[in-house]
Amino acid sequence: MYAFGVGGAGQLGNRLSSNASTPQLVIGPWLQNYIDGAEVMCNLATSSQQQQNISPQYEKMVNGLTSDVAKGTCTLKSIFAGGDHCFLRVSDPKDGGVFSCGLGSYGQLGHNSKSNEVLPRKVMELMGLTVTQISCGRVHPPSSQIRIVTHERMKECEAVPPNVAVDLDLISVYSSVDRYLETVFSSQACVNGSFLLPGDLHFTCSSRHHGIDMVLAQHCFAALARAENSSISDLVYNCVSNTLLLTLSKSPPDTEALRIYLILPLYHQFENAKNYEALQCPFGQSVLMLTPEAYRVVDMWWSCASADYFERLVRIFKDILEYLIKICKTDDSMKEVPWNQNIVVGLEILRILNDLNKKFPGGSKVPYETFYLPDLPDKVNLPYDYIRWVTEKSVCTSQSLYFCDYPFLFDARSKTLLLQTDQAMQMQSAINEATTRAFPSLIFGGPSVAAQVHFLILEVTRENIVGDTLTQLRKFDSRDLKKPLKVKFLGEEAEDAGGVRKEFFLLLMREVLDPKYGMFQQYEETRAIWFSENSFEDEGMYFLIGLLCGLAIYNFTIIELPFPLLLYKKLLGEPVSLSDLAQLSPTMTRSLQSLLDYEGSDVEQVFGLYFELSRDMYGETRVFRLKPGGENIPVTQENKWEYVDLYVDWVLNKSVEKHFQAYQNGFLKVCQGRVLKLFQAQELMAAIVGNEDYDWDELERETEYKNGYSSSHPTIRLFWEVFHELTLEQKKKFLLFLTGSDRIPIVGMKAIKIIIQPTEDDKFLPVAHTCFNLLDLPRYATKEKLRYKLLQAIQHYEGFSLV
Repeated sequence: MYAFGVGGAGQLGNRLSSNASTPQLVIGPWLQNYIDGAEVMCNLATSSQQQQNISPQYEKMVNGLTSDVAKGTCTLKSIFAGGDHCFLRVSDPKDGGVFSCGLGSYGQLGHNSKSNEVLPRKVMELMGLTVTQISCGRVHPPSSQIRIVTHERMKECEAVPPNVAVDLDLISVYSSVDRYLETVFSSQACVNGSFLLPGDLHFTCSSRHHGIDMVLAQHCFAALARAENSSISDLVYNCVSNTLLLTLSKSPPDTEALRIYLILPLYHQFENAKNYEALQCPFGQSVLMLTPEAYRVVDMWWSCASADYFERLVRIFKDILEYLIKICKTDDSMKEVPWNQNIVVGLEILRILNDLNKKFPGGSKVPYETFYLPDLPDKVNLPYDYIRWVTEKSVCTSQSLYFCDYPFLFDARSKTLLLQTDQAMQMQSAINEATTRAFPSLIFGGPSVAAQVHFLILEVTRENIVGDTLTQLRKFDSRDLKKPLKVKFLGEEAEDAGGVRKEFFLLLMREVLDPKYGMFQQYEETRAIWFSENSFEDEGMYFLIGLLCGLAIYNFTIIELPFPLLLYKKLLGEPVSLSDLAQLSPTMTRSLQSLLDYEGSDVEQVFGLYFELSRDMYGETRVFRLKPGGENIPVTQENKWEYVDLYVDWVLNKSVEKHFQAYQNGFLKVCQGRVLKLFQAQELMAAIVGNEDYDWDELERETEYKNGYSSSHPTIRLFWEVFHELTLEQKKKFLLFLTGSDRIPIVGMKAIKIIIQPTEDDKFLPVAHTCFNLLDLPRYATKEKLRYKLLQAIQHYEGFSLV
């Protein structure tokens, strides 16, 4: 191979640093007897100028210290010439290779140095790789390698007044002809090369290190967003939408080329949902089309981003989804949204973000409520979507789409609506089946038989409520449990329209959770209960409690159940960890965390732990091994994480496995539909036990009045004055008195719609019709009398009679 022309930097590869007007032999390991030839060339270098251009690597070659160039066995395939340097591609039977020579003052030769090379030198980083093409520029200095978006230029754009012709000199870097904005916002290379961390910090780009200064990027795009000149705004928008996004590839050439997926969402026009066709959806489609390798990098970068950035991504695609649903033309009666590709892209990107959010170590990056679409039930017929999801999913192709496949969008109102839909479907199915089985009895048996067929009726006494309930529930199969529940307290007159059922659950749960049974252990720090490790109670009792919880949620009755959140995580099949243990015992959790945080090498001496734990059981200390031979295995710096994992697993899982399994079986005997898959653990907990997010002003706003009462009536004004002066405990007692529970439903205070009506004789106490949240409030003349009578009434909230 021969070369000639400009050679002042050694780019001709002939050991000389001078121009050549005739072809010169390119020296390298592709020549036979390469070392001998190199020595001859070296001896010809007599001038000091020539000698000083010989690199240290060349001297090593001459001295025989570099064995990889001593064989002369490779074949020179091609030369890629730049202005002051060149690359040579060879075919090497062993590991292939690329050589470079010439000017290296900017590091462009790839040798991790800035030395010139007058002989071709192997690029070690490319050993073993198959290189087919190399593009050489001139010198590639950092300042002129590519144009980049800078804060200074964005501030200049921000300073241009609106409705003023833009001076081309302002928005160009090199000349008035060479447009700066149009170049940088049309080029992936320019965007990817912008906002890099200073110095060498942006090198070694990988899935764990993108090398971008995100704060700088945010400041730049914020300055651009403040630019009021429409020419500048339109130019950038058109470049991004019509050029830049169209160049995105599903298989980018390297990791650095993926930086654009981190940078572009900072562009302020991504926050405008009306740009969905030009910006957000093409961007989202590009993400979904990435190869698995490239997708994993973007996935990692998004998951490692700040909470603010992550929330911005969620908000961008939530907004376009809301906008697309809003502008869809739907049948008003069915509210069925016609699916299109843009809706699918928005949903799939939100699914990706939700999965990342759930996998975030130590809890979610943003609250799960961030993904909610509160207006969805108003725009979409969710019950119809759920029915299709349940009935068609098993027979339709994978192309069938349902909003129920994206349950993270549903807020409490949506999920309550779907729970009601599932309940109605299951109850109607159970009633139809029971009616078919009991058809002859219905003809001849009269109303009482019909009631037994259509309802799950429990008749209990207050004195033996647990035994009566157990005896009767054993008679019913799972089909009967899906019927609407009605409760009758023997010896009492009231008919169950909801209120009797509420008190039944209240009294029953209070009884079965009583410490006298020893079924549950209460942790003093948190007042939470957990399954007892040494209970002698039969598994049937745990099954009963699970069954009652299932009946409660199925009949939309809030119950008092002081289990921590981790119970509901286990019910939904979610893994539990050390952070969940804190819901029972913060002290135990802190102790284990201190072990994990300890970095000394003397863990054995400091903590003195083995793979075992001890428990006091009825005055006797029992030792449990966390693994075979655990009593002889000390906890060390190397195995402490295993110890903590096994310890937590024993406390939350293995030690109570039989009790929890019985509880879960009882719960799932009623609530075994697919509707549970739509719930987060926190939401399932709120659906069963309610919450304490009280808003007393909203309670007043939502109250209705009958038979002459109104919000401006003097007695009503006195009532609310008295009510708002009550303590929190007294207000909770009022809720218990009026509604049968002192907690509020998952959808909030607005679900407790109370009604107040007058009675004439002010000698009587206020009366609560718990079934209907109806309060009979006499027309008390004074505030003092109203307060006295109301406080007397709320102290007596048990028992029913006809009034």
